[in-house]
Amino acid sequence: MLKELFPNKSTVKVRALFLGRRLDLKGLESSRLLPALPLLISAGEQGCAVLFRYGAVVLFNLAPVEELSFLNHLKPLLRDAFEAPDTETAELLIDPAKDERVENNVISIKETRPERLQVVADILAKSVVLDHYEQRVAEGFDRIEPLADRLQRKGRTEYRDIELLRHIGGTLLIQHTTVGRVEVGEKPETLWERPDLERLYVRLEDEYELRERHVALERKLELISRTAETLLNLLQHRRSLRVEWYIVILIMVDIVLNIFDKFLFS
Repeated sequence: MLKELFPNKSTVKVRALFLGRRLDLKGLESSRLLPALPLLISAGEQGCAVLFRYGAVVLFNLAPVEELSFLNHLKPLLRDAFEAPDTETAELLIDPAKDERVENNVISIKETRPERLQVVADILAKSVVLDHYEQRVAEGFDRIEPLADRLQRKGRTEYRDIELLRHIGGTLLIQHTTVGRVEVGEKPETLWERPDLERLYVRLEDEYELRERHVALERKLELISRTAETLLNLLQHRRSLRVEWYIVILIMVDIVLNIFDKFLFS
């Protein structure tokens, strides 16, 4: 069994960041401390970092200067980096005699072996990703609500097809990220090798309400997507009806011209 990483500490600062849509870990895998994902590596003088391919990183026991240096080192590995990364902070309270739980943003754990830190990091990474997309979805609701209100009052909307398609595309992207890459509803690979840590994972998952937040996010995404698709269908129907009227007008004009020709040359 691997030794504890912070044997002489009773508390450890933790900071989770969602840096971008993708983090290329191939160049760092040789420096890993554990064979299982997520990737845990040394960082700073006495700290460590847990990295996730979907763009999140969780830092343990790093001073601000060390954190800045480490994040600069990661920049070349990031794809579609965010200008202002979302963050979430916590504190580890290390006490073998205490129950493992979260209270007032303090996570009580019995020890700081790498596998336990991986479980904590998995929860915090998923939480910060959910927070990022919860804000995105809230912004989407703010844009969609006036459209639905205008449709109810006036029976039409001024939105263009391209804007509605962007709404639908953004919704699909969020669903792809949270379900496909982040796998919010899935347990980490660490638990396959350390089933004794499942109780800690379940308790932290419940404290951070990951499942509830994920379900709520999925429902909101479905509503936004359905609203955008409805408006898009209405726009396409209105355009189709307009084309039909153009055809009718052209037919009427052709008939009038034919009648005019007959009277003119008869």
